[in-house]
Amino acid sequence: MKMKQLLACLIIASLSIAAHAFERPFPQIAKRGTLSMTDYPSIEIDGKERRLAVGAWIKNQNNTIDMPVTLRGREFIVNYTENMQGEIDRVWILRPEEAKRPAPNKQQTQPQNNQPMMQIH
Repeated sequence: MKMKQLLACLIIASLSIAAHAFERPFPQIAKRGTLSMTDYPSIEIDGKERRLAVGAWIKNQNNTIDMPVTLRGREFIVNYTENMQGEIDRVWILRPEEAKRPAPNKQQTQPQNNQPMMQIH
């Protein structure tokens, strides 16, 4: 019986390590900022008051959803997207290694075949 429990614990531990190792795909339109929670649905991004969209979600460093009320009193480096009305609709709280990389909308895209891009006049 103890061997089965040990095996189950090892499997669970290996799955949790694998969950932390994946690279989260952020959309190219995502922006970078510093988030602090105010009175829901209001938030602050880079010191400016913003509003969370209806149905917005905030994913933590483990890529699970956090409720806004649990984040009060702290600041986070985040990637976020806006909807057509300018409201914040998706937020990813970044892990330290993710925050060191450039924001998705700041990354340079390279032509796939390493040829210069053609300009159309």
